[in-house]
Order: sequence, then structure tokens, then C-alpha cells
Amino acid sequence: MAEPGAGPVRRLAAEAVGTGFLAMAIIGAGVMADGLTDDVALVLLANMIAAAAALTVLISLLGPISGAHLNPAVTLAFALKRQIGPGAAIAYALAQIAGGLVGAVIAHLMFGLDPLSAGIHDRSGFGQFLSEGVATFGLVATILLALAFRPAAVAALAGLYLASAYWFTATASFANPAVTLARSLTATFTGIRPADAPAFIAAQLLGAALAVVAVHWLAPAKAR
Repeated sequence: MAEPGAGPVRRLAAEAVGTGFLAMAIIGAGVMADGLTDDVALVLLANMIAAAAALTVLISLLGPISGAHLNPAVTLAFALKRQIGPGAAIAYALAQIAGGLVGAVIAHLMFGLDPLSAGIHDRSGFGQFLSEGVATFGLVATILLALAFRPAAVAALAGLYLASAYWFTATASFANPAVTLARSLTATFTGIRPADAPAFIAAQLLGAALAVVAVHWLAPAKAR
């Protein structure tokens, strides 16, 4: 997953910077599009394009350095597969969370907003919880199966899956605990109420764990 020459500091830096840019892409694109049109569908479309494109680029470029998890749910999956140790997994998650929060601040400052503002969008209820579980299950399963069968296409497949999940899930696919926390600190289009974030994160982690189990069963032994 990571280049042998990449030391722990560089790996953590890659995870922090990558997650920060992902948060910036999602929050910033939401602010930009929401200011240009009142059509919610167009705003969501613009947000999807920015998020999927950013994820594809970041995985492609940072993958050789840190594995480009950029997502505590993805890190959890690799920890469950014993491809990353518990200490390193915790460090990755903390770097991702820190990067996402800094990304939210920078996105706000770029558009002349307060550095942080609590999310105001109500995203509660079973349907939202289920959507996040499904979205994260699909993302993690896509990554694991791509690594097994199409390793050169991991970035493209993850980006395409995210673009699709923006439209077939009720939550527009947060699918990332670090980005969920970042989005709980923005009152813009892509935000979420802080009170709703814990349920999202629980669903995301559960979806990731179930994806590991499902892929372990589906994939032949040599692909595991």
C-alpha cells in the first residue's frame, strides 16, 4: 500500500494533506455552486464532479506514498485485514481528521466565510443511517476488489463509485468519518448538524467492516 521509502512522517503528511484537499473540494464546490444557482440538482451535480475528480487525483498521486486511504473507514478496513498495525491505523485516522478540519477552515476562508460554523442541515433518521452504511460498504468494497483484480484502476473506480453514490444514496454519500467531522463544522450546502455526525460515523465504520467480511467471502483466496 505504501512505498517502502516513505517514512511514517511523510505517510501521515500525505494522509493529512490528501484528506484536507478532499474536504476543500467538497465544501468549496458546494459553496461555489450554491452561490451560482438556486437549482439544488445542479449544485449537487457540481459538488459530485468536484468530489469524484479530487478523490481520483488524490488516490493516484498519494497512493505510492501512504496508500491514500484519506478516510478512517478505509484505514479501518485495512486494519481489519491486518495490512496496517493498530498504532499506525490510529495515527492515520488522526492525521485524516486533522487534515479534514484544516481543509474546512481553508475552504471557508477562500470564500470569505468565518473559519468554522456549526452545520445546520438535519440529516437524521434511519434512512440516512442506512444510506451511509451502504455508501461506505460500496466504497470500501470497490477499493478492496479493485486492489485484488484491477490495481491500476483503483483511483478511477473509487472516483466513479463516489460519483454514482452521490445520486443513489439519500445522503449523497459522505462515506468518510474525517470528512463527516469536517462537514459538521460548515453551515454551507454540504454541512451536517454536529448532533447527526456520530450516527453517520457509526454507520460508516459498520459499512466498512461489513465490506471487509463480504470481500473476504467473495474473492478467491489468492486475491485476499
